[in-house]
Amino acid sequence: MSDPAIPDRPWHNPLTIDLLHKVLNTTFFHPFVAWIIPLCLRAQVTPYEHPAMLITVSWATLLTLLFFLSILNRRIAYGKPREVDLNDEVIVITGGASGLGLLIAEVYGLRGASVAVLDVRELEVGEARGVEFYKCDVGDREQVERVAKEIEEDFSCDAKQLGTPTILINNAAIAHGKSILDLSHEEIERTFRVNLLSHFHTIKTFLPGMIRENRGTVVTMSSVLAHLGCRNLSDYTSSKSALLALHASLTAELLHTHQKTIKTLLVTPGQITTPLFAGIKTPAPFLAPVLEPVDVAKEVIKAIDSGEGGVIAMPLYARWLPWMGVLPAGLHSVLRWWSGVDVAVEGFVGRNGEEQTEKGKEKEETRYFEG
Repeated sequence: MSDPAIPDRPWHNPLTIDLLHKVLNTTFFHPFVAWIIPLCLRAQVTPYEHPAMLITVSWATLLTLLFFLSILNRRIAYGKPREVDLNDEVIVITGGASGLGLLIAEVYGLRGASVAVLDVRELEVGEARGVEFYKCDVGDREQVERVAKEIEEDFSCDAKQLGTPTILINNAAIAHGKSILDLSHEEIERTFRVNLLSHFHTIKTFLPGMIRENRGTVVTMSSVLAHLGCRNLSDYTSSKSALLALHASLTAELLHTHQKTIKTLLVTPGQITTPLFAGIKTPAPFLAPVLEPVDVAKEVIKAIDSGEGGVIAMPLYARWLPWMGVLPAGLHSVLRWWSGVDVAVEGFVGRNGEEQTEKGKEKEETRYFEG
């Protein structure tokens, strides 16, 4: 029986613009594939001055040029990738007791890396191979500092010391699903402590160790809503928007001192298929598909393993959201109405399957989620 918190999807749901984009990037828009066509034409003794030869060679040359320019662009923006050896890395994941954070923790644990999960709740799976759990409210600076000492001193079940964390994945976040008038001051402050101040706590706690080790990666989990804002999620979107500025500032500070050894990675995913997002129906699933946690985890892990810094914006539309700010106000409003972002949130359902109305509940339980 399917989970009632996660709605069934039609058979054609996997067919999205992201899938088409991926197919085209590996075929028609791939330089290697593009050069096969003129080679085949030459195999048929097609003259170089033939229109078909000129067009295909020009197309392949253009794609090749764009390919190398993209590599140059990344190298200028983020520098040379650092070397990553999982045998020497210690990974800290906040909010890793469930969802996306737990998935990333389990993958690295199975690959033999030392992983420490910080969360206020126990691991959803009970135990995970290679993963050490530390009960910690990351919104509390003293708790973060205490756990940091434990991570460097504690021994895991195989008597291997964890050591100094070199990869920090700031993934913890909360939301209340209430309008700004229904949010209590305590709820607003709690959201900013967990969603924003926790990043300052963990960075200030673990970054000095990365500097001493002369290697590290800091991953900031934000959201596409950081660019948009959203009805009934004012506290969440505001805190996620602040993370964009934090990431930019941290990257700038490390640029001139540790660009080659400490990388920063910003992740801005769209809606993810977890029970915490249940009830939200995407108005345009073809253009704005709902992400599977495994797909987001694969991209994050791939970027960390490569030793590169940068930005992961997914699905495809997330890459263009920063340009919304330069559009005329009228066009911006039309696109926002067409996207249905404010209407979709009306069906927001909590972890326990309780619908959150605009008036909310005075004693609503805080719900953790990623993205």
